[in-house]
Amino acid sequence: MSDFVGLKVFAPATVANVAVGYDILGFAIEGPGDEIKIGYGKNPGLKIRAIHGAKNKLPKSIEKNTAGVAAQALLKYLGKEEMPIEMDIYKKMPFASGMGSSAASAVAGAFAVNEFLGCPLNKKELLPFVLKGEQVADGAYHADNVAPSLMGGIVLIRNNQEHDIINLPVPNGIYAVVIHPEISVLTSESRSILSDTITMDQMIEQSGNLAAFVASLYRSDLELMKRSLKDIIVEPQRAKLIPHFYDLKDIALKNEALGFSISGAGPSLFALCQNSLIAENVATKICEHLISKGIESQSYISEINKEGAIKL
Repeated sequence: MSDFVGLKVFAPATVANVAVGYDILGFAIEGPGDEIKIGYGKNPGLKIRAIHGAKNKLPKSIEKNTAGVAAQALLKYLGKEEMPIEMDIYKKMPFASGMGSSAASAVAGAFAVNEFLGCPLNKKELLPFVLKGEQVADGAYHADNVAPSLMGGIVLIRNNQEHDIINLPVPNGIYAVVIHPEISVLTSESRSILSDTITMDQMIEQSGNLAAFVASLYRSDLELMKRSLKDIIVEPQRAKLIPHFYDLKDIALKNEALGFSISGAGPSLFALCQNSLIAENVATKICEHLISKGIESQSYISEINKEGAIKL
């Protein structure tokens, strides 16, 4: 955007569900994410000039692009719909990966506009607008990707419709491993295979795991975390969409990961580890196994990203 003055923002990739918190837990990671450059345009209204890194798979139409919808919703709220604004989007993460790609775009879009206009709203006040953008991607209204991408850290969503979110403490030294195998899993398929019903026993066990995981964060109790990161409801239904899932999980746990499961709707996978050395070993062993099965993959090793969206 060398032809006009503007600014640049970044919104990080995320891991949603975190095994035990379907649609209500998520955390942000360092490294991958979405970048947006924004500045004054020549004509009234918002325009997406270009999208880089998405292999021509994303629309530039404001009404169909998650960044565009979120940004436009904020501009409308602020009474600035006719303000001449242009943006370029840079996808710096795998597309349709289960790492919150659409959420990062929505967050970056609204955050960029807010920064460009001098920050009339705080981060939490941007949540309704980024949720509207995310909803365009998969039709669901849930904040487990957008909230951590926006706010940073580990986030619990008590109620999506009420935008009631809680930032949870992050134990010192915790590292996340995210593995993105080069396979395709559609979010629509990943959601459609889920059963609408669970048993009372499943509800009780999963509730115990979720509550204990939250307690482990407040107590920095990694042994409790290891006992708690067990999804007995969603993971068993989705595992069949990811080749060799249980072999990969076994590798991660045998190499001292605290827990291992599917990131968001997949196909990406994640592990939480108590230090960087264990994280590196887990990532190496899993990627080696995938290669032995003829599947290429990308790995990301990161501390929990506590900042969320930032101006660069």
